[in-house]
Amino acid sequence: MHPAIIALVAVFATVLGVFLLWLVLIAPRARKRAVQPFLRPYAHRGLWGDTAPENSLAAFELAVKAGFAIELDVQLSRDGEVMVFHDYTLTRMCGKDVKLASLTAAELAACTLGNSKEHIPTLAQVLALVGGSVPLLIELKGESGDTALCPAVAALLDAYKGEWCVESFNPLLLRWFKKHRRSAVRGLLSTDLIKEKKSGSRVLNFALSALWLTFLCRPAFHAWNQHYPSRLALRCGIKCFGAASLVYTVKNQADYDRQLSAGNYPIFDGFVPR
Repeated sequence: MHPAIIALVAVFATVLGVFLLWLVLIAPRARKRAVQPFLRPYAHRGLWGDTAPENSLAAFELAVKAGFAIELDVQLSRDGEVMVFHDYTLTRMCGKDVKLASLTAAELAACTLGNSKEHIPTLAQVLALVGGSVPLLIELKGESGDTALCPAVAALLDAYKGEWCVESFNPLLLRWFKKHRRSAVRGLLSTDLIKEKKSGSRVLNFALSALWLTFLCRPAFHAWNQHYPSRLALRCGIKCFGAASLVYTVKNQADYDRQLSAGNYPIFDGFVPR
């Protein structure tokens, strides 16, 4: 056989082998029975509206009363308290141009959310309020390799009696739970960071968008932006390997019904599903 053909076959076999190994490594590890309690719709940042701002105790209380599972966001205050808040700065929700991580828990607790009387809650307060009534989908916020948030969250959840799972855009945060809380159900959030023109390294944004780093955390479910469903790793994880499928952010009843019919569990806001 001609040497060039042999070389071409060798290259093809190598590429194919690497691809198959990658497919094996992105396959979810969690047992389907463990994931089952979390296959349901989620109120995105609580059941918020005009009188109850997002990620507030009032919004979580409304979700509990309506029987909806809750999605919420967590990050650390300057003094290491787990706070429930989405943005990295207080600009949008509190009218203060300051990073959440630069303030103490006491300083953050004094900040009101929007035009309401609600304040930024701690995760401990939310856990006490929910008390196991509905499952919690906890998004771990973080854009670096710093995993200090993870043991702080885990310490609170270790003492919690209700059902909870974790999700993140950052596979390193999920990897911490994979190593240190092996029974925790983990989900990888994803979107197209290139099309959304997110800041940071384009190479890293591409890798995260394409889900090339899924092998780091072996998620039991994918929570994906409904506008970007066509990614190979996402389709393989869900269709080939049976990872559960959550979709965000669903804004109306028609999309809610359509996603449920397709086997995708909506993370919704802006309306109350029928």
